[in-house]
Amino acid sequence: MQLRSVSKSVLAVSLFALAAVVGGCKKQVAATTPAPTPAPAAAPTVTLNATPASIQSGQTSTLAWSSTNATDLDIEPGVGKVSPQGSTPVTPNQSTTYTITATGSGGSTTATAEVNVSAPAAAAAPAATPNLSDLFAQNIKDAFFDFDKAELRQDARDALTKDAEFLRSYPQARISIEGHCDERGSTEYNLGLGQRRAEAAKNFLISLGISGDRMTTVSWGKERAFCSEHTEECWSQNRRAHLVLVQGGGSGE
Repeated sequence: MQLRSVSKSVLAVSLFALAAVVGGCKKQVAATTPAPTPAPAAAPTVTLNATPASIQSGQTSTLAWSSTNATDLDIEPGVGKVSPQGSTPVTPNQSTTYTITATGSGGSTTATAEVNVSAPAAAAAPAATPNLSDLFAQNIKDAFFDFDKAELRQDARDALTKDAEFLRSYPQARISIEGHCDERGSTEYNLGLGQRRAEAAKNFLISLGISGDRMTTVSWGKERAFCSEHTEECWSQNRRAHLVLVQGGGSGE
């Protein structure tokens, strides 16, 4: 009986030891599972803009940029290394395409911005200032008379009134008032008639505020005719007080 009990005890201990060895082997196999593979680095992104995109030579445009996943950024031509985001002024002297290169652990990428440069607009030439002689010719009108008369007609008064306005605007102007007649009558008579016509025009201008010391008078009678035909229409053109600029013919003020 004792021998049989001892044999059972030895068999139980042996089975327990075997179970322990098998369990230990299973735990060692589970501990050798490999680590997961790391995810790849994100690729960089970058943008570049120019404001304004069109300028004239000598003017300035502003480059502005931003990026992600980049550790090194460079703008060419002429700018160089820059921060991940920012702006900088540029003054190209010709149309230029700027390129920014962004580099990071995930690779590199580029972006561009173009600045168009045009020649500055040509300065407009200053308008030529008409000289007083030209202005005088454009604005001064003669006073015309009836046959054998030295009295001012209404149309002559209207013309001389506008002449006075011009003369007030250009006080440097000095004038000669020439009296003219048609071809009828003697030379002596027409010289006297022409003088009366010139004096009538001068006195009317004085009444309108033009100083008499700015004006002289002379009579040409029937000499120096404006029209040489022997008709009433032609004679009417010769009966006049003719205003001539004699001083102040430089540039107007």
